Amino acid sequence: MHTSLSKAVAAACFALAAGAAHAAADPLHNAIIAASYNGQPGGMLGADHLFADEAGSNVSGLDPIEPGAEFLTSDYLLGFDFAPDGRLTIFNNAALPTGAYSATFDFGTTLAAPIVGFSVLDAGITTGAPVLGIVNGHTISIDLSGVAWNGDFSALTTAITLQGPVTAVPEPATAWMMMAGLAGMGILARRRARATDTSPR
Repeated sequence: MHTSLSKAVAAACFALAAGAAHAAADPLHNAIIAASYNGQPGGMLGADHLFADEAGSNVSGLDPIEPGAEFLTSDYLLGFDFAPDGRLTIFNNAALPTGAYSATFDFGTTLAAPIVGFSVLDAGITTGAPVLGIVNGHTISIDLSGVAWNGDFSALTTAITLQGPVTAVPEPATAWMMMAGLAGMGILARRRARATDTSPR
């Protein structure tokens, strides 16, 4: 029975470590996002509403399984695809005429920590410079007016970073101490089992 207890404790430790690693790896997990396009909430259509032009369509949850856009602009020129790991990929559905193309995304209270970084990860074949901004700890803004897409369905990938510990991976000494503690529990369980075993040898 003591051996089962030590196995249960070990399993709990590993599950806790795995859960922490998952949270660090997927900062946007379970995010609910309110979007606006050129300052208008009605200018963004969300996947949760099947991109219908209706009230509340500018709010959508992040879909961690199905790849595809969470939002389309109401003119269907731009799509915005969020990934649980913090990536935001923007693509153009057609050639964009000269004009204003800006968006904001508000995660409200659905993030585990404040946003501290928003940067271009991969510009793909696009040229020009998007203007990225952090409005507050839960809202980002992006101005794509200066981006040349150089074709249809070109992808521009950005990265959203949340505030977190400096070292997400446990230090080697911590892992060794945990293993030593588990080994000690195993030895103690074995000694107790021998002490309670009164059968003749």
